[in-house]
Amino acid sequence: MKVLIATEKPFAAVAVDGMRKVIEDAGAELILLEKYTAKADLLAAVADVDALIIRSDKVDAEVLDAAKNLKIVVRAGAGYDNIDLAAATAHGVSAQNTPGQNSNAVAELVFGLAVMMCRNMYNGTSGTELKGKTLGIQAFGQVGRNVARIGRGFDMSISALDPYCPDAAMEEAAVKPVHSVEELYRENRVVSIHIPATPETRGSIGYDLVTSMPKGGLLINTARKEVIDEEGLIRALEARPDLKYAADVAPDRAEEMKEKFGGRVFFTPKKMGAQTSEANINAGIAAARQAIAFLTTGEDRFRVNK
Repeated sequence: MKVLIATEKPFAAVAVDGMRKVIEDAGAELILLEKYTAKADLLAAVADVDALIIRSDKVDAEVLDAAKNLKIVVRAGAGYDNIDLAAATAHGVSAQNTPGQNSNAVAELVFGLAVMMCRNMYNGTSGTELKGKTLGIQAFGQVGRNVARIGRGFDMSISALDPYCPDAAMEEAAVKPVHSVEELYRENRVVSIHIPATPETRGSIGYDLVTSMPKGGLLINTARKEVIDEEGLIRALEARPDLKYAADVAPDRAEEMKEKFGGRVFFTPKKMGAQTSEANINAGIAAARQAIAFLTTGEDRFRVNK
């Protein structure tokens, strides 16, 4: 068995050490492809491997065509829109993610962004506190649940929208269920986005939703830039000088927005939700374990393609 770890942005060395132990203890061979700059390097590396572990690297039909022996690809992280799921299915490849491994890191970043924006990016002017404010969570998965946990520590009033999560599960976490996206935005001073980028969600958050937020509204996006209607967001920020937007995934029109709105917008230089040593290690080792489990026992619990 051969397992390829292909990462343009490498795992931390300690994560690779842990992954190597999992893989080699199972009698498999580990192949590392780090900091590659050409797709041709990836195409050559996948030629005879049984499993592929990636981070934000793209696995499309061309990669799958080149990977003649590939049986599983694992994305170390929760999101998996960098894998062509239909192509993976067509090639008989199990596509998996590692849900929950990065969730605390992303949730902590939400509040790092929230405090910074509420304090006017620490520019010396008077800001606001999170205590007593309303927090709306758009999707109540692993990240959303951690956001709620931390929000309770700030003594915030929390509600969430997730059609796939039972009301009882939210209520057990001291979170008020809401049942429409309009209600979520209308009722919350701070809204944190955690939805995936799907045909239904792309461009779904725009002018109407953002301008429906209460005075002083703050929208935080640690999900995907594609869920934002950028034209609509820009119009909303123009119409409502009290609104702010922060994201760990820069929009396509980031420079224009920074020029127009200054300290009312903030974007991290690259996607940083999972950029902690703990999340890096957790997700990497989980990916290695899932790859080995699939190759040895057929364990397919985290499969995301049909």
